[in-house]
Amino acid sequence: MLNILVVDDEKNIQSLIKDILSDEGHSVSVAGSLTSAKDLIKKEVFDLIFLDVWLPDGDGISLISFIKEHQPNSFIVMISGHANIPIAVQAIKEGAFDFLEKPLSTDTIFAVIEKIEKEIKLRQSLWYYKEKEESQIEIIGNSEKIVQLKKQIEKVAKTNAWVIILGENGTGKELVAKSIHYQSSRKDYPFVDINCAAIPDELFEAEFFGYEKGAFTNAFTRKIGKLELADKGTLFLDEVADMSLSAQAKLLRVLEEKEFSRLGSNTKIKVDLRVISATNKDIQKEVEKGTFRQDLAFRLSVIPLTVPPLRERGEDIILLAEYFIKKFSIENKVEPPILTDEVKRTFLNYSWPGNVRELKNLMERIVIFNNGDYVYNKDLPPNMFGKAAVHEEKSIPITIRPLKDAKEELEREMIKKALEVYNKNLKEVAKALDIDLSSLYRKIKQYQLED
Repeated sequence: MLNILVVDDEKNIQSLIKDILSDEGHSVSVAGSLTSAKDLIKKEVFDLIFLDVWLPDGDGISLISFIKEHQPNSFIVMISGHANIPIAVQAIKEGAFDFLEKPLSTDTIFAVIEKIEKEIKLRQSLWYYKEKEESQIEIIGNSEKIVQLKKQIEKVAKTNAWVIILGENGTGKELVAKSIHYQSSRKDYPFVDINCAAIPDELFEAEFFGYEKGAFTNAFTRKIGKLELADKGTLFLDEVADMSLSAQAKLLRVLEEKEFSRLGSNTKIKVDLRVISATNKDIQKEVEKGTFRQDLAFRLSVIPLTVPPLRERGEDIILLAEYFIKKFSIENKVEPPILTDEVKRTFLNYSWPGNVRELKNLMERIVIFNNGDYVYNKDLPPNMFGKAAVHEEKSIPITIRPLKDAKEELEREMIKKALEVYNKNLKEVAKALDIDLSSLYRKIKQYQLED
């Protein structure tokens, strides 16, 4: 159900729209002048406002700016018995959603209501995904490098400066870009991301600039380009260093002029956007090699931010692992398994070549395949231990024998396994087994595990 206001001085128009839409379950208020309309708009929120062009106390189009100021989410449909193209164009330019000509028909009213209901559903869905995305852009970690990065993001976000994000694959460069966007004054406008490495040269202009229907073979409809979609928001150029030189030249020209034309059109489109780019390459080295334009590098690299690799983030690794375990456990409706101390030590000693992405994928697999309450080293992939891969547990046959013998056999197997897992790093083995080094030396000799 929509809350609707009809602003028209003709009683028959007021009655027609009110009767038709009230029967459909909508709530309809009426006003016969600009003054009475303003009073209602100040008191009540309307989803849709039907607005006559000519009113006793002024021009209806002049009310659009007032509506936009007080109720920016309201849809405005202009109605007039003196419709002409210049008036319609002006109304749409001022922010009206549609323009209807009198006499109004029931079908016309229903058609515009249907369009607006679809737009409202789309808008609600976009708001939902925006809120969901905002809730998922928290940068998790308390390490010195991450704390410093968060402070830099907070400062940069308040400005309109262009940013380049540097870091290895999987470190979370896109997360940093979104964090900047959603802390900036552009947060209510689109965040448009584009993977530059995935766009062939021949499709660059179509993707970035868009095209008109019939611009080329198979252009059956108009397509809005990424630059236009990002207007008033943020354009995120991921893997920017992988663009070809010809694509770089076209992009530089547009970024400097802030205007372009769709393919198949001569009409210039102006855009207001912030550009955030990211790469896992050394831009200066790419410039020296001649694979990246220096002028574009200067344009994009106003503020460089570096995302540290996971191996340099210390205890953040454990924080992230536990965060992902909780997240995937909720998604899969299972109890979250607990990371044992041995697993935590393995995580802290591992180099994480795939960074946060690798950790995230591993935690998802563990949640899905784990059958117990705890995660042990045996549940981890062998590559995390180098040459000392985790082998299957050796089962000790249960036979009746003195407890002292059984205890010694179990102790021997435990020490043997720890020596394999930690690649005979005795300090780590002693820490894992919670014994001092002298006791470990003695037991290794006792159980003949020196080799």
